[in-house]
Amino acid sequence: MQKLNKILFLVGFMALLFSCTSEEKPIEIYVSITSENEKANELSYKTVEEAILKASELKQDSPEAHIIINILPGTYYLSKPITIPASLSNLTIKGSGASEVTLKGAAPIHLDWRKYEDNIYVANVDQASGFDQFVVNGKPQILARYPNYDEAAQYWQGFAEDALSKERVASWKNPVGAYFHALHGGRWGGFHFRITGLDTDGNPIFDGGHQNNRASEPHKEFRMVENVFEELDSPGEWYLNAEENKLYYWPLEGTDLNAAKLEVSVLKNLIQVTGTLENPVKNVTIEGLKFENSQRTFMDEYEPLLRSDWMIYRGGAVFFEGTENCMVTNNEFTNLGGNVILASKYNKNLEIKGNHIHDSGASAVSFIGDPSAVRSPSFNYKEFVPVTEMDTVSGPKNELYPRECLVEDNLIYRIGRIEKQTAGVQISMAMDITVRHNSIYDVPRAGINIGDGTWGGHILEYNDVFNTVLETSDDGSFNSWGRDRFWHPKRGVMDSLTDANPDMWKWDAVHTTIIRNNRFRCDHGWDIDLDDGSSNYHIYNNLLLNNGLKLREGFARVAENNIMVNNSLHPHVWFKNSQDVFRHNIVQKAYQDIRLDGWGKELDYNLFPNEVTMMKSRVYDRDLNSAYGNPLFKDPAHLDFSVSENSPAFKIGFENFPMDRFGVQKPELKALAKTPEVPELKNESEKGTETTPVVTWLRNKLKNVSSKEEQSAYGLNTSEGVIILSVWTESSAVLNNGLKTGDVIVKANGEKVRDITDFFKVVLATKTQEKLDIIVVRNQSEYKLSIRTK
Repeated sequence: MQKLNKILFLVGFMALLFSCTSEEKPIEIYVSITSENEKANELSYKTVEEAILKASELKQDSPEAHIIINILPGTYYLSKPITIPASLSNLTIKGSGASEVTLKGAAPIHLDWRKYEDNIYVANVDQASGFDQFVVNGKPQILARYPNYDEAAQYWQGFAEDALSKERVASWKNPVGAYFHALHGGRWGGFHFRITGLDTDGNPIFDGGHQNNRASEPHKEFRMVENVFEELDSPGEWYLNAEENKLYYWPLEGTDLNAAKLEVSVLKNLIQVTGTLENPVKNVTIEGLKFENSQRTFMDEYEPLLRSDWMIYRGGAVFFEGTENCMVTNNEFTNLGGNVILASKYNKNLEIKGNHIHDSGASAVSFIGDPSAVRSPSFNYKEFVPVTEMDTVSGPKNELYPRECLVEDNLIYRIGRIEKQTAGVQISMAMDITVRHNSIYDVPRAGINIGDGTWGGHILEYNDVFNTVLETSDDGSFNSWGRDRFWHPKRGVMDSLTDANPDMWKWDAVHTTIIRNNRFRCDHGWDIDLDDGSSNYHIYNNLLLNNGLKLREGFARVAENNIMVNNSLHPHVWFKNSQDVFRHNIVQKAYQDIRLDGWGKELDYNLFPNEVTMMKSRVYDRDLNSAYGNPLFKDPAHLDFSVSENSPAFKIGFENFPMDRFGVQKPELKALAKTPEVPELKNESEKGTETTPVVTWLRNKLKNVSSKEEQSAYGLNTSEGVIILSVWTESSAVLNNGLKTGDVIVKANGEKVRDITDFFKVVLATKTQEKLDIIVVRNQSEYKLSIRTK
């Protein structure tokens, strides 16, 4: 038996050895701008296009061969996009490093300049008309614009209310071809228009404005125009007269136009990896390259991403469709006019790792499925498929969507330089996308966006996302929507739908999306913003540095073990049967609730900063096991918000999580990456008196009397009581001549009310009663009121 085992072992070993030694070596092709290459042979070419053509020829004889196209140092100008079909599977396009090899969507040009006037020069550009990016000595110049470019300006790098005033338009000899850019009226992204002419009154006639799925008038103030000759009035600006093929330019100081290296953009897409579901492109790797200077795409065809606020151009500098097991790694992407990397329709196991993506026109990484995969899709906020006509089967209808893909260890910043409804990572109509260890910052809208609930399963972990929503509003460092089949624009209709079909949300949000171990900071929105209908999320171990967690109408969100610095939970218009859970979290404000039909499945075991904020929740029979006190953060000045050993947070079940693993980990990129600004802690007193923030009760805003000045202003006997700052006219406590703005509550059910804590204790003790007897001071006189609390 032992001899037989030895024989079997030797046979297996020889078979393994034979399989290893018989595996074919890759076929290597070289690209060199000089063709002077130590390994030069018959497989050495001057252009990438020639190398691709040779690879296609080799594949005809050896379809399964692994071909490596090695691109040696140099700048390579692409005359057309590199196209990789299924027949070129098992292909690696490998540069010698992003700092050494550049692929450009631009062409070099040589011009004969002559003085036009003052500081402006002009040259004929017969063969290059139509470009929208002009590059001098490697630096993109500024298309003539009003107002002038100002990097410090919050919107459009310079904005002006009169950008399209009648007087300004009248000063332009020929406005045709000018671009008008404006934020959405609600600042939910931006719009872009091309002026095609003037009407009889001298008002511009427009083409465009299709780039946002929530229509509005252009914002009245945040506006900018470009591509206007009369606005060429500062160094670095240029203007192309496409009709006369003349380029006008005001050089930067010190520029020698006769010696300068000049380039103009000619391509929108640089590499397209395109197969089909039935015949996908497999095992293509793109690495070690720098991609630069593609054209802008904001006037191209856009399509809605279901009922999210988004429209998108389905294209990118690097584009994938119908692929399996492809990779984009260790590249740099910069000065690109539109989307950087876009995965369209069927893509499986696409990995985007270790890339440096910055200073580009639209989104960095996008996963966009095909609407045909969505059952009973709607494409606008106000649309809805009647239930009687609705496909009620769960999950996708076909396979045309990205799945099991990875975005890891990328440094992403200063994207959305032109388009404002953009994201560092955008996910729509996709499943099981993992976004891990990315640093994303300095963006106009969300850092990471999930546009719908179809079909979940995403994992977002160890990302560092901050300086977001810089040019827009009502969004977050992370933002999502869930306007899926159950969602209806009229809340009453949606309530009846979900009452009749309590599991309807599961038809689309099939798998749980996990958000864990991230660091978020948003100064112009929420740190995490789960908007309309976002359902089936597990959110834990996240450090939220400024504006907390918003959970708008949706189902089955579990948020636990998160830290919300200087902020709290924002529950907005929850369903009565939402199944939401909020536990073991550290918050530093009272819950910021708005129009709740119910308080979820569980809100408990949380740590509040003071008694009054905790008591407010207990009024609603929540947080009965929660506590309050100083969480005792270890080293907040260095962004370490772990809690010390004697922290009261441990008593409510909180557990520390790592504070040193956020963001990009690749050493070269980590050395470049910024980190968020350290928040200034706003300590609340344990009694919740002088520093207590405004508290909402029955949608009325309350605060403590906290000064002698307020005592005097309200005609009080002491500096005690609860001021009604504002009221909601439909509140039960306001109806029937109840509370009014400016009232000061001094007694409740016969008990003296010194502060909000006293008031909530009385409310809590009488919560089974529908009415509360109070005494208020109004216009320096006392009034007895009987107000409804339900």
